[in-house]
Amino acid sequence: QVQLVESGGGLVQAGGSLRISCAASGSISSTDPMGWYRQAPGGQRELVADITGGSRTNYADSVKGRFTISRDNAKNTVYLQMNSLKPEDTAVYYCKAVRRVTGYAYWGQGTQVTVSS
Repeated sequence: QVQLVESGGGLVQAGGSLRISCAASGSISSTDPMGWYRQAPGGQRELVADITGGSRTNYADSVKGRFTISRDNAKNTVYLQMNSLKPEDTAVYYCKAVRRVTGYAYWGQGTQVTVSS
């Protein structure tokens, strides 16, 4: 059974920083890709950033230069460091992990990030 538990969301002023974490347990290994998605009210879930087992990263254009995704394989945890936050970054942020052996994707429960102007 795979569990993804996000933490670290909250309220921050525009221009501020926040780091959110996602701890994976169960059958997710250090070679499985993981990532962060977000969904704003009334919007669709969209990719923010993802990272392979080899730590290759990919970012949405809207967050390049401001957000950094990283992973600690010893802790099976992925992080998203968010700097220079904007009100349009307000959303529920979801962690996703893909188990390469099966191709099945797992999602966390989401953590709310609110950026006030």
